[in-house]
Amino acid sequence: MKLLHFDDYKLGVLRGEEVVDITERVASRIGHADRRELMPKLIAQFDAFRAELGDLGSSPGLPLGRVTLRAPLPRPGNIVCMAVNYMEDGTRAAPAPLNAFHKAPSAVIGPNETMVLPDVPATIFEGEAEIAVVIGRRAANVAAAQAMGHVFGYVNFIDGSARGLPPPGNVFFQMKSRDTFAPIGPWIVTADEIADPQKLRVRLSVNGTVKQDFSTSDMAHNIARCIEWVSAIHPLEPGDILATGTNHRGLSSFMDGDTVELEAEGLGKLTIKVRDPLKRTWSRETRLDRQNQGFDTPTPQTGGKYAP
Repeated sequence: MKLLHFDDYKLGVLRGEEVVDITERVASRIGHADRRELMPKLIAQFDAFRAELGDLGSSPGLPLGRVTLRAPLPRPGNIVCMAVNYMEDGTRAAPAPLNAFHKAPSAVIGPNETMVLPDVPATIFEGEAEIAVVIGRRAANVAAAQAMGHVFGYVNFIDGSARGLPPPGNVFFQMKSRDTFAPIGPWIVTADEIADPQKLRVRLSVNGTVKQDFSTSDMAHNIARCIEWVSAIHPLEPGDILATGTNHRGLSSFMDGDTVELEAEGLGKLTIKVRDPLKRTWSRETRLDRQNQGFDTPTPQTGGKYAP
């Protein structure tokens, strides 16, 4: 099943190329102060709705092309992002130690919205292609063997980054939690529709050129282990997001006017725009391009404020 928000944050189920509005049938039973609070509540009580939402029959639908898709989880309680969680196509000799960081939930944007690059002296702005896990039931000190039973579904996730901000070592918060730096969508796909989340192809394109193309089979620490590790630090609640990391070799600059498309196998396509009021520029080299040229530094800025 594919669950989404549309228009003024109505709640919907995707049925083929139509969206079935389920707002009232859900809201009348679980209550809400704001429609943006509905999705986590539905996730927490999904067993009570599963059968009827899976068989909407002749319920009227709206053409997908005539609705405005919104972030499917506009107000997650937590966004936890795994750090350095890929083997980088076998170029890492061993998995990096488990590590993660929080990204501000207020950074969420949805399909066809805009990532805005702030006026800060970043060496480069990038967006990491990831699949994210949506938690379905509370996970606290969960063993890896039971962890997948806490997964509700999966969603495309772009981890926006403002790299190289001073001072050195003061990194994750100011790099990752910028406003608009957590695009997700276009919908949540329930776990039963994904046969093996560790065998999904992930592709990110910038202006139609593929930059990242990798498989989740390259993940260093699998999803179950990540849930085990994170849930030993703090509980994960229904509707929380756990982003699983990226293969960094295809990362490249995000710049003003870019159209970015992320499509993980089975999860639909997430499209966003990029806007930079300062119109800064970088070349389009990927990290792999730089490595092949013998460089271990980011693609240098070529124009605009903060250019060397």
